Amino acid sequence: MSGALKPPPFDPEIEQALEEFAAHIVTSMTREDIPRVREAGIPPTEAACTMHGYFERRELVIPGAEGAPDIPAVTYLPRATTRPVPVILMLHGGGLVAGRPDSDMPPASELAAATGCGVISVDYRLAPEHPHPAAIDDCVAALRWLSSGAAPARFDASRIVLMGVSAGGGLAAVLAQHARDHGIGPVRAVILASPMLDARTHSLSARQMLGVGSWDATANLAAWSAYLGADPRTAAIPPYASASLASDFSDLPPHYIDVGSVETFRDECVEYASAIWAAGGDAELHVWPGGAHGFEFLAPWAQVSRQARATRIAWLRRVLARL
Repeated sequence: MSGALKPPPFDPEIEQALEEFAAHIVTSMTREDIPRVREAGIPPTEAACTMHGYFERRELVIPGAEGAPDIPAVTYLPRATTRPVPVILMLHGGGLVAGRPDSDMPPASELAAATGCGVISVDYRLAPEHPHPAAIDDCVAALRWLSSGAAPARFDASRIVLMGVSAGGGLAAVLAQHARDHGIGPVRAVILASPMLDARTHSLSARQMLGVGSWDATANLAAWSAYLGADPRTAAIPPYASASLASDFSDLPPHYIDVGSVETFRDECVEYASAIWAAGGDAELHVWPGGAHGFEFLAPWAQVSRQARATRIAWLRRVLARL
């Protein structure tokens, strides 16, 4: 990964947060660092996940695919709602090697509360202990279970939204492709927040952000290698592993994709939205100026973070209103 380029400037509030929380941020990583990465980060409080009691939080187990273990999950259902609500199937971040169902819940909870949805967050299996296709198999099993109507009462299986953050965003993108190809759903919308889409990690933005901010190309390649069991720069990448490498981007549900301008995934997100548009699809793309990877979690108070969340909420409201 030679030839690093000058990165764009950080938003001042994001830059301050990067300095303040440096001990909890993963910039670069090797495979040997995965145990450390699993301990990094600041877990959200239950109050933040439940919007201070607006949601009732429950744990459950989803049947796994044939021959695979069952899948732990967490549900968030509005306490005051008696009618069926749309359901956000949430896939957490963590580079495919870390993370828990509650890791990225606060923005998802805010989105769900503002749009009248519930949330089911999936505890998919992690690499390197469980390489591809374990994670996506778990996600497919969860979507099959949800779309079959087996979820708890008041989750409306006819209004399913896929949402993923970082690695979960990459899984959500692949899951949308798999659902289209195999007739699972209906998936009404897909929300990808700074998604991890391209295993090759060869974009200009990947070179720009080496050693900068959060989750650089070194970390990304180490994570993809753990997930695929091989170096993605030289190995053949199997189907339904890396969303960017799909051969068909047509007939996908409406996609909302957002990313920071100062992060490794910027260019692959732009390319993914462009592939959907080129296939005649519906995608809304936002590149937030000065945003590092995970900026809205790192500095939720920052103006750019507030704007990103508000824009995502407005988009989902529009999509749900058409159903």
